[in-house]
Amino acid sequence: MAFSDLDSPDLSRRSLLRHASLGAAAAALSGLPFGGAALAHDVSEGWPNVAALAERYVGGGKVANMLLTFGWGREDHAHTIARGAPTAGSMGEVDEDTLYRIYSMTKPITGMAAMILVDEGKLALDQPLHDLVPAFRDMQVLVDPEGPLEDVEPAIRPITIRQLMTHTSGLGYDIVSKGPLRKAYREAGVVSGQVSKMPIPGFPDTAPAPGLEAFVDRLAEIPLMHQPATRWSYSFGLDVLGRVIEIVSGRSFDAFLEERLFGPLGMTSTFFAVPESEVSRLTTNYGILNGAPLPLDIATNSVFTAQPPILWGGSGLVSSPRDYDRFLNMVLNYGVFEGKRVMGELAVRVGTSDLIPASVEKAGSWAETEGHGAGGRVRGRTFGWGGAAGTLAAVDYGLGLRTSLFTQYMPAEAYPLRDEFLAALESDLAAMRESRAAA
Repeated sequence: MAFSDLDSPDLSRRSLLRHASLGAAAAALSGLPFGGAALAHDVSEGWPNVAALAERYVGGGKVANMLLTFGWGREDHAHTIARGAPTAGSMGEVDEDTLYRIYSMTKPITGMAAMILVDEGKLALDQPLHDLVPAFRDMQVLVDPEGPLEDVEPAIRPITIRQLMTHTSGLGYDIVSKGPLRKAYREAGVVSGQVSKMPIPGFPDTAPAPGLEAFVDRLAEIPLMHQPATRWSYSFGLDVLGRVIEIVSGRSFDAFLEERLFGPLGMTSTFFAVPESEVSRLTTNYGILNGAPLPLDIATNSVFTAQPPILWGGSGLVSSPRDYDRFLNMVLNYGVFEGKRVMGELAVRVGTSDLIPASVEKAGSWAETEGHGAGGRVRGRTFGWGGAAGTLAAVDYGLGLRTSLFTQYMPAEAYPLRDEFLAALESDLAAMRESRAAA
């Protein structure tokens, strides 16, 4: 079952953590809450509005589960609020080691993996993509993004690595492109991920290209949606970047991630395919129909339990809250995790900065009021991204805070959960600030 019109990050018009309203709290909150705690534990009392939100959604049957994490500074463990079971009606409760489909939260991981190679001088931000994948030389561009594939003009400049990271390469995406371009992607098996083994009404049943190399080669044969470095448009850029990582490193994409990020960070629960021994930890994913959740991808027969046809750098990973917090911890601390350097400091600083080329027009796009770094949005001093199944994660350098939201439902915009989470987060932070000032 091919991934379809579900990866629509409804936070794209807002900051992941509203820096303007939260940044002033950084100094007052530097030690709160539980900053000295050695082990992760439930922090519902410290985040009452967030906890109430989780209670309302899970208790009201809108979602099967919700798990939220909060980590301050260099503390090894994030603290959690957890409600519900991995599958509605099942035994047990979700915890830090429950497995979630993170979909587009894969993108910042891919972006930071590429920044490792940039830092080592093996890749350059403004290097033409055709240096590495010659098929992308002399690209054609649609005159009308929704028009016929025959109505094209030559690209005025080459696609670069920076553009792949920031969705400014001119590449389209089957989840946002329309008309003949979208049809061409799906006929070529150039699709953005996977949802379920089950046939789902309204979803195209498209066989994906046989592997990442074939995926990228087929993509290069299809006209661009926009001229490179002229428009911000959500794209296949991070998937192509996964192939670039393979070419430059001489390793398969998954092997490179394991060697340079997952292994050093102790991310032992992050997979492109969930091993049989770990399926008991996997959540069920739900589709929301008329406000009610219906099983979309059942944990015991999940499409994510088989080796995927493509190692999607834009949507392919399953991970646990514990693992993803380890990644956020490293990013928040500029490449250092548990006292060891995993990435260069400059690589993280550059990767979490606004890398959008100056020539790009952002008006009317998701990035209109913000920047974009290596696979994640940038606004103020925040960096992060969300996923199609309701997940969200960010670091806030002003607050020294890393936080995430894990649940499993599609499409993410079926509920206003993300906006409600941000509002609850702000309320709890304001209360902490007031308490700190009164102490």
